[in-house]
Amino acid sequence: MSQRPQALFAMAAEHVPQVFPPEVLARLRTSVDLDAGLVAEDFGDPAVLDALARTEILVTGWGCPRLDEAVLDAAPRLRAVLHSAGSVKPFVTPAVWRRGIAVSSAAAANALPVAEYTLAMILLAGKGVLAARERLRATRVSAGWGVAPGIGNHGRRVGVIGASRIGRRVLELLRPFDLRPVLTDPYVDEQGAAALGVPLLPLDELLRTCGIVTVHAPETPETRHLIGRRELALMPDGATLINTARGSLVDHDALVAQVRTGRLTAVLDVTDPEPLPPDSPLYDLPGAFVTPHLAGSQGNELARLGLAVAEEAERLRAGKDLAHAVDPAALDRVA
Repeated sequence: MSQRPQALFAMAAEHVPQVFPPEVLARLRTSVDLDAGLVAEDFGDPAVLDALARTEILVTGWGCPRLDEAVLDAAPRLRAVLHSAGSVKPFVTPAVWRRGIAVSSAAAANALPVAEYTLAMILLAGKGVLAARERLRATRVSAGWGVAPGIGNHGRRVGVIGASRIGRRVLELLRPFDLRPVLTDPYVDEQGAAALGVPLLPLDELLRTCGIVTVHAPETPETRHLIGRRELALMPDGATLINTARGSLVDHDALVAQVRTGRLTAVLDVTDPEPLPPDSPLYDLPGAFVTPHLAGSQGNELARLGLAVAEEAERLRAGKDLAHAVDPAALDRVA
C-alpha cells in the first residue's frame, strides 16, 4: 500500500458521524487519505465510481452495498475492507475472497455492550426481578425481605450456549460473581472449555441443570430453532432464557406457550420476526421482557466501532497483520 492509502466510506451516510465522531475521524485520517464528505451508499454513483478507481481501503458499515464483481472491477487497487460493524455476510461476496482482499470486522468491539447487557440480565433474572416487578405492579404490596424461595445469585448455575466473541466475553464478565457458568458449543472441546475456565456440557444437560440460559450461537440453517419445544421442556421450573443472538434460534411459538404458563421467563433482545407483530403475546406476558435489539452498540458506544477501524488502519499502514481479520473458512459458523 502507499504511505497513506486512499480510503472511502461505504455505508449509510447517517452512520458516519455516529461511528466516526470528530476525534475518531481525526485518528483514522492519520493513517488514510479520506474524504469524509463522500460516502458510497450506491456504487453506481458517478462520484463514487471515480473514487473507487483510486481506493485502496474501503471503510464499511451498516448499509454498505454489496461488493460484487462489477464493484470490484471498478476498484482495481482495493486491498482491504475495514468493517465498522459486526457481520460482513450481507455485503462481502465470494468475489472479495477470490481476489485476496483482506477483510476486518469490528465484531469484537460490538460484542462488549452485548455481553454487558447479558450480564445485567443474568444478575437481574437471578434475583427474580421480572416476576417481583409484576407482583408489585399488580398488588402494590411488598412481599417483604428474604421470603422468595429459589431467588438469588449465590452459586446459581448459568448456561452459556455458544463460545462466540460475545459468549466468551460473558464468561469473562461472570468470573467476579458467585455464579457457576457452564458452556455448550459443538466447536469447543474439553481442553478449549478448560482454557475458558468452564465445564463443557451437552446442550440437553445444560438446559436441564441451569436456572439461567443465555444464547450466543450464530444464525445458520443448523441453529434455526436450536431452542425449540423439546429443549424448552427440559429447562427447570422458574428458569430464564436470555437471547441476544438472533431471534430464529428460538421457536417463539413454543416459548410463548411456556412463558404463558408461568413456568419459564424470557429476556429477548432479538425476536423472530423482528420487530414482533403488534399482536404478539410477548409484549404483554408478565414473564417476557422484550427490548428492541438494543444490546449492541448504541449512542456513545458506536465510537468504539470507529476506533476499532482506526486501529486496523494503523496496523495496515505499519505493515502489520489485521487484528480482527475475518476468516472466510469460518463464515458458516459465525454471525
